[in-house]
Amino acid sequence: MLRRKGFSIIEFLVVVLIVGILAAILIPTMRGRRDQAKWAEGRATAEMLAGALKGYAVKNGNDGTYGEGQPSLSAMDYSAGNLTGKYFDYTNFTWTTSYDDEREPKLKYTITVSAPKGVLRPSGMAMDDTGQWTSIP
Repeated sequence: MLRRKGFSIIEFLVVVLIVGILAAILIPTMRGRRDQAKWAEGRATAEMLAGALKGYAVKNGNDGTYGEGQPSLSAMDYSAGNLTGKYFDYTNFTWTTSYDDEREPKLKYTITVSAPKGVLRPSGMAMDDTGQWTSIP
């Protein structure tokens, strides 16, 4: 009787099929995890920027004397380097401010973070003065 060594073509194809199915399941899952890690950096930087906006408002009396719009980074004692990380830089961030009441002004702001290169969804995220995040599709 002849002894065979090795695998038959059917056994080999079954193994390839199983590996293909596992890869089809795992690759999208892992990509999502990588994007979540990138967004974590963007959210942390936006929260740091929120602290700078609050500090600027307190420093200027929190009375709206600097007007509405976007206080500059230098006015908040920041530079572009403060908003630069591995995936995000200062071009990914915009912010607007306003005050809600003239008698007792309270700073209102929205910080918008646009997606870094390589991230398709969401295209951006926005944080308001209450710390709530919303996705921008």
